Amino acid sequence: MIYLWVKALHVIAIIAWMAGLLYLPRLFVYHTKAAAGSAEAETFKVMERRLLKAIMNPAMIVAWLAGLWLASTTSAWTEGWFHLKLMLVVILSAYHMWLGAKRRAFEADANRISERGWRFLNEVPTLLMIGIVIAVIVRPF
Repeated sequence: MIYLWVKALHVIAIIAWMAGLLYLPRLFVYHTKAAAGSAEAETFKVMERRLLKAIMNPAMIVAWLAGLWLASTTSAWTEGWFHLKLMLVVILSAYHMWLGAKRRAFEADANRISERGWRFLNEVPTLLMIGIVIAVIVRPF
């Protein structure tokens, strides 16, 4: 029974994490348009910080812990599909950390990426998510 509860927790954490990974770059798109020091820019800074620290970071940690527990209770470590999933999740986690660094750049009014660049980067988690879902559901390896 605990397996199913941990699996449910894992899925819930993934949903929260993905929501943040999709929303934070979108906030960056809008933040890029705001004049540095404006009330609008300062509001974006608060929203971005709270999203990252209150939702995204805890969700990523719970997703990782629950996922590792699930993998340790099954034969996943020996499966090719799991290796693919793990690699994509590591990349997704690195992207998460990179977004955290970019949030700090916005905090310091030092963003160097254009609005168009952020629109493009907003698609990265979607592509990774597609790969992860295919690895888990289709299990091509």
